[in-house]
Amino acid sequence: MNLLLVALLGGCSGLRTFTPLAALCWFAWRNVIHFSGWRNFTASLIAVIIFSLFALGEIVNDKLPKTPSRLIPPQQIARMTTAGFVGLVVAQPLLLSPILAIVAGAIGAVVGTYSGWFVRSRTVAALKCPDLPIALVEDAVAIGLSITFLHLIAVHSVLFLGNQGIGFGK
Repeated sequence: MNLLLVALLGGCSGLRTFTPLAALCWFAWRNVIHFSGWRNFTASLIAVIIFSLFALGEIVNDKLPKTPSRLIPPQQIARMTTAGFVGLVVAQPLLLSPILAIVAGAIGAVVGTYSGWFVRSRTVAALKCPDLPIALVEDAVAIGLSITFLHLIAVHSVLFLGNQGIGFGK
């Protein structure tokens, strides 16, 4: 179950590279998910601001006509790297192996990248509409699913694993 949550969150990175990381920082800053050690940087206001700006910049950039395809290697690598990093961070409250969490996040990013491209391109073609409205829906889906999966991770780590912030909090 835990690896599935990490993979699903990685899938959100496949849709929008920085959205899950920004959402993770918001969750940590709001003290919904607890981290310790080096992971605790995610709970700082600076991390919230920086990664939220990255996520907003990506959302704007995605709508520009000269934005490269998400399927090219540099884009794929960025999505896999970010998803793997998010997996590494949430491995702590989920009591997962860091390596398995990184791999699950990266695999989720690949699946999310191709799924998002497929659904978006096919929806635009089927509806014979401009790309912008579909891209905005994809943004909302990436944000909504990131929040949902992080909420499930927070609840799962407390209810099922007993991590009530002891050793993970500020």
